[in-house]
Amino acid sequence: MAVAEDVEPHSLRKLYQKSLKRTYELFLSNRGERPAPDALSTQARISAKINDEYAAIKDKPLPVPSKDIAAAAPPHAADIRRPAGGAAEAAVPSTSGAKHPPVAGAAAGPGNELVIHQAAAPDVPKAPGNMALSTLGSKDQFSAQVLKRLPSKWPKPVWHPPWKLYRVISGHLGWVRSVAFEPGNEWFVTGSADRTIKVWDTASGQLKLTLTGHIEQVRGLAVSSRHPYMFSAGDDKQVKCWDLEYNKVIRSYHGHLSGVYCLALHPTLDILMTGGRDSACRVWDMRTKAQIFCLSGHENTVCAVLTQPTDPQIITGSHDSTVKLWDLAAGKTMSTLTFHKKSVRALAMHPFEHTFASASADNIKKFKLPQGEFLHNMLTQQKTIVNCMAVNEDGVLATGGDNGSMWYWDWKSGHNFQQDQSIVQPGSLDSEAGIFAMTYDVTGSRLVTCEADKTIKMWKEDEDATPETHPGLPFRPPKDIKRF
Repeated sequence: MAVAEDVEPHSLRKLYQKSLKRTYELFLSNRGERPAPDALSTQARISAKINDEYAAIKDKPLPVPSKDIAAAAPPHAADIRRPAGGAAEAAVPSTSGAKHPPVAGAAAGPGNELVIHQAAAPDVPKAPGNMALSTLGSKDQFSAQVLKRLPSKWPKPVWHPPWKLYRVISGHLGWVRSVAFEPGNEWFVTGSADRTIKVWDTASGQLKLTLTGHIEQVRGLAVSSRHPYMFSAGDDKQVKCWDLEYNKVIRSYHGHLSGVYCLALHPTLDILMTGGRDSACRVWDMRTKAQIFCLSGHENTVCAVLTQPTDPQIITGSHDSTVKLWDLAAGKTMSTLTFHKKSVRALAMHPFEHTFASASADNIKKFKLPQGEFLHNMLTQQKTIVNCMAVNEDGVLATGGDNGSMWYWDWKSGHNFQQDQSIVQPGSLDSEAGIFAMTYDVTGSRLVTCEADKTIKMWKEDEDATPETHPGLPFRPPKDIKRF
């Protein structure tokens, strides 16, 4: 049996040197040769820094001091005066022995003195070789030209008034799971786990009508802006079309294999999109009840869907932690966004910007359409399961959590300017503070939330608030911009 040879122990420094040598041999054009010893010298690094940071002003002529200031030069300064009949030239010694070119722009006359001294004045950047060029009398102007100002590139948030609760509506006998406003903003509808759909007056909050027909909780609602129709979907696998003139179901769309969790209407076409627990988003013809497409590709429940008139016309979020952008004409996926690590339970599209946000338990992320480029995360984590989101034209993004937390964000900067907590109605448990659905009204001035304590809460901006009385939470721009 052969005896294994002893392996010679190597120090970390020796291994590092061997790895460095191997890298040089692999990647350098002059194989086998080490780079010149002074390639990364101090002088080269200083020159690179000058070219990078002072490129805009490094070739500008130096200001010329006046006679009075030149006479007040420190005693150790070496005066370099213009020689008779020649241009003013000054060779600045350096550690590397290099000489600087003549100073351009010096006019003739006895007052044209440049002072070079080794004690660097404050706020004057040092030249290579630890020598400072001082232009006495114009120090402020010179330092203002040289110093590189680096303001934060992150946009500052716009001040928004705080939102406050002004109405609590009770009437449902179960969790309130969905809400939708009609285009005229006169009434809104809510769907509940008590299997009913209730119509409420927007101005007074009074109950106008109760619709029955579902045999399970109603999870999705939408009111058409071009037809007197309302659409509802629920855990009973049913998708129904209601005629609002007769308050009756006139069509049912059959095809889902399990509960239907979300519903959306296309803004320009007579088609309807529904997503559910069968991991599919189904596209229906509103008139003929026919299924146009079954958009399959998600690996888990589709719980959020958005539509818009331009590509991608359908956006879906799923419990498989992905967001998919769909080509409606081909019925295929355009792209899949895999930035989230947890279930994507809510999507919200800006009213006029070509952007949308997706919410998950890990973070709230903003994307740019049509390609779905990742823009940034919101600057704070809500640290709960975010069930719903809504954004209005003023750029106020509201998010509702499973623990009853209501957070308000500035859309442009991602700054969280207000944190609120929903209070359960008397007789309910504290664990019933979850918020399941929310939406703004047509004007964007009122926010309606549907909650686990069987109530509907309405919120509005505080009209008496000012930036002085309600400054909001402090804004801290991010120090490190992460990719995800």
